[in-house]
Amino acid sequence: MHTKIRPKEILQQRNRRLKRLTLMIVLAGIISVGYWWLLKRGTVSTDDAFVTGHLIPLKAQTDGIVVEILTENTRYVQKGDVLVKLDGVHAQLTLQQAEAELGEIVRNLVSLTAKVETLKQRIIAKEAVLNQVRHDLDRFKAAAHDGAVSDQKVQNTQDKIRELEAVIRENQAEKISIEAQISGTTIDKHPAIEKAKSRVRAAFLNFQRRNVVAPASGYVAKRKVQVGDNVKPGTPLLAIVPLDDLWIDANFLETQVSGIRPGQTADIRVDAYGDELIYHGIVQGILPGTGSTFALLPTDNATGNFIHVAERVQVRIGLDPKELRDNPLQPGLSTVTRINTRETGSPLLSSSVAVAGDAYRTEIYAHELDGVELRLQRIIAANKL
Repeated sequence: MHTKIRPKEILQQRNRRLKRLTLMIVLAGIISVGYWWLLKRGTVSTDDAFVTGHLIPLKAQTDGIVVEILTENTRYVQKGDVLVKLDGVHAQLTLQQAEAELGEIVRNLVSLTAKVETLKQRIIAKEAVLNQVRHDLDRFKAAAHDGAVSDQKVQNTQDKIRELEAVIRENQAEKISIEAQISGTTIDKHPAIEKAKSRVRAAFLNFQRRNVVAPASGYVAKRKVQVGDNVKPGTPLLAIVPLDDLWIDANFLETQVSGIRPGQTADIRVDAYGDELIYHGIVQGILPGTGSTFALLPTDNATGNFIHVAERVQVRIGLDPKELRDNPLQPGLSTVTRINTRETGSPLLSSSVAVAGDAYRTEIYAHELDGVELRLQRIIAANKL
C-alpha cells in the first residue's frame, strides 16, 4: 500500500523546523549579547599573566667551608634563623691577627710617650752640663789673662759647649718628631689606634658572618650549597620566598590598556585551582614601558623591514592577603586575569605599591658588631700597662 504524499504537510513541517532553528539562533545571539553586556562589557582580560613574588637570594658573606646546613627546600624559616654554618677558621685567624696588631700599636704608642719623657729629662741633664761648662769657660777666660789657663783649654771648653748645644738640638728635634706623632690626642683616639680598631671590627664582622642567617621569613628554595663546599663572598647558597607577599604581573596588549587605571578591581583565575576559585585583586600600577623596552636585546625598528606587532604592557595587580592565606599560591603560576575598566580608578601614573614588608628591609645585620667595642677596650687596657 503506497502512502500518499502531501506536499502541503511537508512544507509545513519544514517551516516549523526552520522557525525552531531560527528561534534557537536568535536565543543564542541574545544570550551571547547579554553575557557580553553583563559580564564582558567594560572589562579587559589576558591569559599572559603570572603570579609573582620576591625571590630573596642568600649568599655567603665571608670565606669558609660549609660544615652544617640547617634547612632544606620547602621548609619555612623565620627571619634571623641560622641556615648555614661555615667553619670560620680563616676568619678567626684574621681576627686574632688584627687584635695582636692593635695590642702592638698600643704598646708602641706607650713606648713613644715614655720616650718623650726620657728626652725631656735628657735635655734637662744636657742643659745642666752646658751651663756648668759655660761657667767654666768664663773662669778659664778670666784666668787666661793671667796665664793660669792655657788657650788650648779655653778652646777645648768652647768646643765642648758647641758639642753640648748640638746634642741638645738633636734631642729637641727628636722630641718634636715624636710629639708630632702622639700629641693632640689620647692613645685610645690615636689615628693609628683607630685604624687598627677598624681592622679588628672588619675581622670580627667576618667571624660573626660564619653563621649565615635568614634576612626574611619565607620558604626555602633553590638550595645549591652542600656540606664541604668552600664558599667565597657572593657565592649563592639558596633562596627565600615569602609567600605572604605575592602579586600578579599581567601583560596586556597595547590595544587593551587605554582604560586600565590603578585602583580598578580585577578577577583572577589560577590554572592550578581551575575556574571554581576566583581571587580578587586591585590594580596597583602600570609599568612605564613595554616589555620590549626592557628586553636584554631591545628591538631596533629603524633597520630592516618593519612588521607591526602589538606590544604588551605589564600591569601589577595586588592580591587579597586573606585569600592568599586561605588558598596559598606560588610564584610562576599561570592565571587568567580580567580587569574591570568601568571603574574610574586613580590617575594613570599613580601607584599604590607598598614597600613596607620584610622583603624591602631587614634589621638582622644591625647588631653584628655588638660586643666588639668592649673587646677593643679590653685589648687597649691590657697593653697600656
